[in-house]
Amino acid sequence: MFNSVDELLKICKKNKKKIATIMVEFESKSSGKTIEEIRGLMADNLDVMRKARDQGLIGAFSTTGLTGGDAKKLSEYVKTGRGLSGDTVLNACTHAIGTNEVNAAMGIICASPTAGSAGTVPGVLFALEKKLSLTRDQMIDFLFTSGAFGLITANNAFISGATGGCQAEVGTSSAMAAAAAVEVAGGTVEESAHAFAIALANMLGLVCDPVAGLVEVPCIKRNAAGSTNALIAADMALAGLISEIPADEVIGAMYEIGKNMHTSLKETGEGGLANTITGRQIEKRIFLENAGCRGCLIKSGKCSC
Repeated sequence: MFNSVDELLKICKKNKKKIATIMVEFESKSSGKTIEEIRGLMADNLDVMRKARDQGLIGAFSTTGLTGGDAKKLSEYVKTGRGLSGDTVLNACTHAIGTNEVNAAMGIICASPTAGSAGTVPGVLFALEKKLSLTRDQMIDFLFTSGAFGLITANNAFISGATGGCQAEVGTSSAMAAAAAVEVAGGTVEESAHAFAIALANMLGLVCDPVAGLVEVPCIKRNAAGSTNALIAADMALAGLISEIPADEVIGAMYEIGKNMHTSLKETGEGGLANTITGRQIEKRIFLENAGCRGCLIKSGKCSC
């Protein structure tokens, strides 16, 4: 068992095994299932992720009408070749948004590590599937590597926006994806740890401020930002850049920040973007509509029902 990133790296180096392999063996030992069974279960998760991504690209819309269709728009934009960020980055954003639009539309997704941050890991994974021509086994390994870092973070801090802000959700998922991206690209275990630390450090302090208390705005687009951050952190680590603060200490810093963060910024819908003039107008519109409003609020900004 490993309780820290440092311990995980030592186990990998001692046994001369990849992070993904150590995670599979850990899951097998702790669950009593065979390695083949464990990999099969993760393969099922991969399939769920792919189906959600595919549905998002076709078009998924929330029942509130607040979000939907953006993944399809971004996908069409990528095809024009006019993108400023490069196809891999834009593909990651597209897949991330599509996955979270499916979540907002009450579809089936794979929490990674949460529903609100479910797009970041698959966003990076499916972008790299195309970029690196990944096999199915490599994609499954990617998920085990990301899971190892997610496990450590959950055991030493938090992965819930309600307890630690969005740094704990999109921040963690971004760091998980960064670490896995490095390993699947052929990087060392140390480089994976640096990528994780860089990505999480970039997200420290990120608040959780869902408009109307719904996991839609700004959550969906934050997953796109999380996937982009992951790729940048992975590239920096692969280029030899390091995180001056070790990964375990970055996790500790995230925990301290989360504890000190005001409750209005932790998924309560009371602060941040949720408490802007437009945010409150959206909230009233959604709940008045659900209560039977005829739509006058949408047209005029005030309800006369």
